Amino acid sequence: MHYPKTVSTYCPKCRTHTAHEVEKGKKRPASELAWGQRRFRRATRGYGGFPRPKPEGRAKAVRRVYLKYRCKKCKYTVQPASWRASQLELVEKHG
Repeated sequence: MHYPKTVSTYCPKCRTHTAHEVEKGKKRPASELAWGQRRFRRATRGYGGFPRPKPEGRAKAVRRVYLKYRCKKCKYTVQPASWRASQLELVEKHG
């Protein structure tokens, strides 16, 4: 999948739509205080083992894409929620 290196999107600091530079990011560290993580810790505590069955078969062909958007005006960086793509390539805008 081709994705542009610069996009116009909302900047929460400028509070308006501005041009943003796009770069590949890494997964954000998961919060230990999130409800799902607290439930997981409670389920795996003590004896009894893992609460879910092990995944069968091969790994997924589609990976998660983590993008960072940096505002060109104020340099504020936002990393929104990830999405799935089999392959991602940042390209200059066609035009």
